[in-house]
Amino acid sequence: MTSVAYTDIAQRSSFGYEELIRCAHGELFGPGNARLPLPPMLMFDRIVRIAREGGRHGAGEIVAELDVKPDLWFYKVHFENDPIMPGCLGLDALWQMLGFFLGWLKQPGPGRALSVGEVKFSGEVKPGGRVLRYHIEVKKVIRRAFTLAIADGRAELDGEPVYEARDLRVGLFPPATTAKAD
Repeated sequence: MTSVAYTDIAQRSSFGYEELIRCAHGELFGPGNARLPLPPMLMFDRIVRIAREGGRHGAGEIVAELDVKPDLWFYKVHFENDPIMPGCLGLDALWQMLGFFLGWLKQPGPGRALSVGEVKFSGEVKPGGRVLRYHIEVKKVIRRAFTLAIADGRAELDGEPVYEARDLRVGLFPPATTAKAD
């Protein structure tokens, strides 16, 4: 496994599976900062493009992919004899990517999905597909006591649209912004 220094992270434009797992263990962006979930909740296998600029809004973009295999865990449980990827997992993948983007920008604190404005499901992810490609187009990153990112996202299975989400919101909350119990 290649070691990547935190200071070099923002120079990278792609990340492989092993690096995503390092992120899930808190090793990519440092302790207490943005993390991805561990498998099976990690919903993509690689980030093929991440950039500070680009996308329709010019504020950054992320492209990630999931290899669709017939033995993916959710096919066994959703629904019996009618395997389909739950749409909420596709939505979660978009939030995961947006949180990763903020960590990649070296913003501090753990991440949390906050909201989504609108979601549209126009297709299904079933066994037999090959690659589910997610695309995030960042609209805005707001840096205050915490960092907030707002973006639009979509997913395509083998080039056909399946999910679309507008106004995804993810925040990173450094410990100083966390309310303390009395």
